[in-house]
Amino acid sequence: MKRVLLDARWLGAWVLPLATLACGNGSDDPGTGQGGATSQGGAKTSSGGTSTSGGTTSQGGALPTSGGATSQGGATSQGGATSQGGLANGSGGASGGSGGTATAGSGNGGSSVQGGAGGIAGGGAAGNAAGGSAPMAGAGGGGTDTCPMPALKSGDSEQTVTVGSASRTYVLHVPSKYDGSKAVPLVVDFHPLSGSGPSERSASPYPAQTDSEGVIMAFPTGKSGPSGGAWNVGPCCVKDVDDVAFAKALVAQVKQKACIDPKRVYAVGFSMGGGMSHYLACHAADVFAAVAPAAFDLLKENVDACKPARPISVVSFRSTGDNVVKYAGEYSSVVTGMPITFLGAKATFEKWGQINQCTGAASAEDSNGCAKYSGCAGGVDVVLCTKQGGSHDQGNAKVGWPILKQHVLP
Repeated sequence: MKRVLLDARWLGAWVLPLATLACGNGSDDPGTGQGGATSQGGAKTSSGGTSTSGGTTSQGGALPTSGGATSQGGATSQGGATSQGGLANGSGGASGGSGGTATAGSGNGGSSVQGGAGGIAGGGAAGNAAGGSAPMAGAGGGGTDTCPMPALKSGDSEQTVTVGSASRTYVLHVPSKYDGSKAVPLVVDFHPLSGSGPSERSASPYPAQTDSEGVIMAFPTGKSGPSGGAWNVGPCCVKDVDDVAFAKALVAQVKQKACIDPKRVYAVGFSMGGGMSHYLACHAADVFAAVAPAAFDLLKENVDACKPARPISVVSFRSTGDNVVKYAGEYSSVVTGMPITFLGAKATFEKWGQINQCTGAASAEDSNGCAKYSGCAGGVDVVLCTKQGGSHDQGNAKVGWPILKQHVLP
């Protein structure tokens, strides 16, 4: 019980006032697309949600492109009405009449359906129509995607997203190399205990590696628990908060604002934020392609509940000299009423190897201290990068980013 997650010096170093950032003055609520346009019995209707960006609101399923979906060869759906299934902010689709043929236009990961009515829900996913042929989904983030326009300007801004009845904030980082002309990855970076989105934006090693590629980053702020800003990873460290829902809502909103490849969304984080990255790998593998946690492990209290929807790549960074989260694992009660037990760096590495059905023994460490399991289900990577000595350290983004970006959602 005597060991703790934070010491006073480390805790104080992470707090950065929100006022130090150039923040936007609007709040944004995620919109909901209702599948673009549907034609029935000669009538054409469009239905969509509300999308807000920078204070500008478009309603009624406003379409970024006209006639995103057109009927093949001039064919019309029931009652002779032409199906024009535009895409609302790249997520949605088109549905033709029963037995008709409709081809959906390209959005963020555009899709197409042949042979009848079919629902399409963004990211290249397509629904089968009764009596129709199998859907053909376009590759997410392909060159034919329709990107939100006008393109976001470079810089940092504070954004707000509503999750249930709560308003949550994050810093949106747009690098100068981003021009909005093609889909780019999104990296969500989670702060440590007592930190915030702005503090993690200031300290994160990832922008230095990703900015040159035009990668968008988001730095969310956790709700305040007994020890300040924190993430709910099960037994710790803030109660009655669904941070998985927050992470998913943040990703959905950024997709509306920027040209994001839905197959290349990643989670990284330091300390408590590393814990959130582990937790998302366990519970949101349908959204995040890979994760890179630093200075945190899986927890004995809820590791059995870690059942990802699919195999997922995990790149862990740990230091043998970590005096906050011990490399060998330990019990900690630093957060009042929320004790946790760290598995330890190697035990966490081995557990992810088991979860991802990796075969054989792990490799020897390379020049970066990284050992890797091979033969994992779905071709994923399970990597542990160990820094000899060191302290409670951020991850090595020079190593982490090249591994992360190799992996995409299936």
